[in-house]
Amino acid sequence: MTNPIQNKIRGVFIPVSNIEQARDWYCSLLGLPSDEEIYFGHIYVLPMQGGINIILDSKIYSPHHVHNIPVLQLATDHIDRSYDYLKSQGVGILTEIQDGHWFNIQDPDGNVLMICK
Repeated sequence: MTNPIQNKIRGVFIPVSNIEQARDWYCSLLGLPSDEEIYFGHIYVLPMQGGINIILDSKIYSPHHVHNIPVLQLATDHIDRSYDYLKSQGVGILTEIQDGHWFNIQDPDGNVLMICK
């Protein structure tokens, strides 16, 4: 039998406590409209370029499930501008810019994300 599992990631799950608030926060962060459907009352799919989506899920949320290390890396071509922009927006910044290439932020539930050049 051949292996039916593909070498492909379709999505990354992020546990969130409030699906509507998380949807709005992530859509604002990524410059996306927040008009997509919330599935089953607890899932919101953020359509990302490249085909790997961010899946916000309030059903899997627990303080113990929050990602306290970067769960994903968001791209930027302008690390300094990104840092200054997120700081001006009141986003929880966890680190200064490291090695001129990356820094970590925190979503409202405490999930850690990396911004990387």
